[in-house]
Amino acid sequence: QVTLVESGGGLVQAGESLTLSCAASALTFSSYAVAWFRQAPGKKREIVAAINWSGSDTNYADSVKGRFTISRVNTKNMVYLQMNSLKPDDTAVYYCAAKYVYDSRVYFGKYDFWGQGTQVTVSS
Repeated sequence: QVTLVESGGGLVQAGESLTLSCAASALTFSSYAVAWFRQAPGKKREIVAAINWSGSDTNYADSVKGRFTISRVNTKNMVYLQMNSLKPDDTAVYYCAAKYVYDSRVYFGKYDFWGQGTQVTVSS
């Protein structure tokens, strides 16, 4: 079981940067793969970025490749999403999600534990 709390959302202008943080409470956080999802109004939730248990491997949605970077610090039970060159289309509620894993793969599918979300709004 893991509890996730996101922070760092806000209102920025197009082209600016923002870093989201996800604090996890888990005795064995290094056994969890983690991902960031987002959901814009009227749209389905989509995965944005994912990272494996150790932080050695990552994967990104095409829409954010080259602009977003996911990272983690297991000793602090933290996961981050650095977002650069933000666009109005990035406006959404961003969620941190975790999945207990038994291998070092990056998971780009279903996750089991979710945070409450943080709003990111990018103005043009």
